[in-house]
Amino acid sequence: MIRITHQREKCIGCNYCVEIAYDRWRMSKKDGKCTLIGSKEKRGFYNVVVGDDEYIANMNAAKACPVKIIKVEKVK
Repeated sequence: MIRITHQREKCIGCNYCVEIAYDRWRMSKKDGKCTLIGSKEKRGFYNVVVGDDEYIANMNAAKACPVKIIKVEKVK
């Protein structure tokens, strides 16, 4: 399992995460920022725990993010 964390407030809407990991990210039509699909917000951080099959795509999305607001970590 992996946990993906997103600081949505700091998102600049570059769309890289959507292009790289389309199954987990969408652009919001309301404010132009990316949304982490299936996540829950806690103190400004959006988190979701998903299967290992999403690890590579989301790590690449995190690396591509110009403001470095996506974190991907393995959890038990």
